[in-house]
Amino acid sequence: MEKRNKEYKPHCLILPYPLQGHINPMLQFSKRLAHKGIRTTMVTTKYLFKTIQKSLGSIPVETISDVYDNGGLAEAGSVVAYLEKILKVGPKTLTELIEKHKNSSDSAVDCIIYDPFIPWGLDVAKKFGLVGAMFFTQSCAVDQIYYYVYKGEIKLPITDNEIRVPGLPVLESSDMPSLFMFTDHIQQVIDWMANFWPVKAIGPTIPSMDLDKMLLNDKEYGFSILKPDTDACKEWLHERQTRSVIYVSFGSLAQLEVEQMEELANGLRMSNRCFLWVLEVLAHDSVGSFITHCGWNSTLEAMSLGIPIVAMPCWSDQSTNAKFVSDIWKTGIRTRADEKGIVRDTEFVRCVELVLDGSNECNQMEGNGKRSS
Repeated sequence: MEKRNKEYKPHCLILPYPLQGHINPMLQFSKRLAHKGIRTTMVTTKYLFKTIQKSLGSIPVETISDVYDNGGLAEAGSVVAYLEKILKVGPKTLTELIEKHKNSSDSAVDCIIYDPFIPWGLDVAKKFGLVGAMFFTQSCAVDQIYYYVYKGEIKLPITDNEIRVPGLPVLESSDMPSLFMFTDHIQQVIDWMANFWPVKAIGPTIPSMDLDKMLLNDKEYGFSILKPDTDACKEWLHERQTRSVIYVSFGSLAQLEVEQMEELANGLRMSNRCFLWVLEVLAHDSVGSFITHCGWNSTLEAMSLGIPIVAMPCWSDQSTNAKFVSDIWKTGIRTRADEKGIVRDTEFVRCVELVLDGSNECNQMEGNGKRSS
């Protein structure tokens, strides 16, 4: 027992929601924990394990079942159906996993760090008397807005032209996240949240080599559900001038309407600039701007690399992120949609020219992003 007290490493199970944008930030957090001497195990579904096991490096992985072992979320048919099913079977299979480790002298579980989309992770932790902590993969500002909606202090549907939330700038309805950083601004939100819960700011959750370089050779962001031909893309980029290429990505979930896709394609052609519609690519010297849905991961990646953002939010937290990118952090520009909600080709041209014209405003966007990291 004495030997265990001196040498035993705490063991944390990391339980992300089984989507790329949730797994990768928690993977980066796991690397940091492991660097501090804490044993971490990533827990994912049997279906995703087949895809990601080679992408997690030194972080061990164990599996639970969500019933959809052969097709994952796509097999469920919808997010709602998936959440309903995993709520029924997830706690049971997670319990079995913890039981497996329970009697081990060196791998018993001490803590569960779980995704907000998997709230039952805390129920399982309490069942075993373990510490439980929720890991939010969105910005503090978005979490704070959700809290006020939950408390009923922001009424739905939103009808006011201005929405005021403590610690945040005045928001318009178009800045609000879907409802079913600078350090100064983030700290205001954290200080307010700390009045209600124990809270710790973690991040940005991107590879160490793009930040403090504390973790040697930590260049991999994580896994991708898609299979981009990265080598071919980088070879093509090597032939382009520095800061001349437009990089386009809308993440793994956002889906554009056909009309919007056509307008974006036309706008890219009309800009008369090279573009690449495919994280290693974003870091290339020739990339000068990033057209993105403004998911939180994409936003952090671009800012850490000093790439000006052209924000075209689609849903979830993206509108709020776009608000901060364009108006608060000033690391990019937000596209303007017409009365049909479509961002037209001419608007894309306007935004691209603004972030690639080499003006003082463009240079300030690059500098603001780099300072934020």
